[in-house]
Amino acid sequence: MPSAKSLFQKVWDAHTVRTLANGQTQLLIGTHLIHEVTSPQAFGMLRDLGLKVSMPHRTFATVDHIVPTDQLVEPYADPLAQAMMDELRKNCAQFGITFFDRASGKQGIVHIVGPEQGITQPGTTIACGDSHTSTHGAFGAIAFGIGTSQVRDVLATQTMALSALKVRRIEVNGQLRPGVYAKDVILHIIRTLGVNGGTGYAYEYAGSVFDGFTMEQRMTVCNMSIEGGARAGYVNPDETTFAYLQGRPYAPKGAEWDAAVARWKSFASDPDAKYDDVVKIDAVDIAPTVTWGINPGQAIAINENVPHPDTATSVDDKAGIIEALAYMKLPAGEPIKGTKISVAFLGSCTNGRLSDFQEVAKYVKGRKVAAGVKAIAVPGSQIVALQCEKLGLDKILAEAGFEWRAAGCSMCLAMNPDKLVGDQLCASSSNRNFKGRQGSTTGRTILMSPLMVAAAAVTGTVADAREVFSVN
Repeated sequence: MPSAKSLFQKVWDAHTVRTLANGQTQLLIGTHLIHEVTSPQAFGMLRDLGLKVSMPHRTFATVDHIVPTDQLVEPYADPLAQAMMDELRKNCAQFGITFFDRASGKQGIVHIVGPEQGITQPGTTIACGDSHTSTHGAFGAIAFGIGTSQVRDVLATQTMALSALKVRRIEVNGQLRPGVYAKDVILHIIRTLGVNGGTGYAYEYAGSVFDGFTMEQRMTVCNMSIEGGARAGYVNPDETTFAYLQGRPYAPKGAEWDAAVARWKSFASDPDAKYDDVVKIDAVDIAPTVTWGINPGQAIAINENVPHPDTATSVDDKAGIIEALAYMKLPAGEPIKGTKISVAFLGSCTNGRLSDFQEVAKYVKGRKVAAGVKAIAVPGSQIVALQCEKLGLDKILAEAGFEWRAAGCSMCLAMNPDKLVGDQLCASSSNRNFKGRQGSTTGRTILMSPLMVAAAAVTGTVADAREVFSVN
């Protein structure tokens, strides 16, 4: 009788080519996703070595990081952005790689494009030169963010060398309270386990909350696995997964569909699978959560106070609090609620999907962004933008005072013109609040759910969306 296995072990075993001399595994990568920032150097290395792309049909490209969200016509004002766009086009044409260019109507953030095209599928391995590749684990895939040299390796061989991971199962059971979203769930997990808590692990998300989540909600949580130190994060595939994928352009069709679903089901973790660690969280303990510091683990519930250094449990913890408070310019021991904001950002691969904009539009309709607040809404893909526009969500947001932009990464990491200025404080639905993350070396970021961003936008302060919009 074969021993019970987790999905991670099953997928790893199914894609193992061999064990290398250093103990690492040479792993076949089923799907390789590329974009304009981490691929040019990798293609350059291929040319230097006289190599071709091993399996171009397994590689898909889009442009997301550098594209301006307020300019569609080329050439772009930033010559570097234009050069990177041109280079990606050239590389895809030369090596026969499918490219979701802006003219295709399918362009967008790589972690939104893959799922909506049906390229992301259960039981597969996925790699991309972007740390938030863990997003694709929502479909029961094992997805890794990789560096440029590994992008080269995958292009050249369709494999890469990796060390095996331990698996931690994180169960969230019960009923989330009104006004609590998937973003709050992952911020709560990272706050609880720490930004280094997942080092050496893949996270398996489970429990009744994940069973009831939509695919978009699962993607939000898996997206930020890397912020908790995990190399990958996933949810076991189920009927929700299959319903999402059915009929999408790259999903199996006809008789192949039934065979694929049977295969996908087989990858789900066995009921008696053993884990290296199990963490259980009660959904009722999760509140709307916001960051106060300079990493995603420095987070508190909206009704809590910013920590005081004197409450630290160690010397390192105290030093971390002091550093974060100095950068964020927040008073120790005071409520986070009421902190003034300058900018509100809706978007990113964490929260730039249709359901995110639907939820915000439902509550901001008839409201106005506060005076002095710059608010932008950036759909994660051209398809998301089209879906929103067909429903009139763009108009609702525009009437409220949000600028409706074209698809791209935008102010998540500010490699494009969407940047903070000076020490502006941004209420952001993105995934990282590192120093300088949003384009200014002194800019400040507070992470929160899309509805909490909306509440901050209309009040001009960090606010409890449940109170602002009477969510109950």
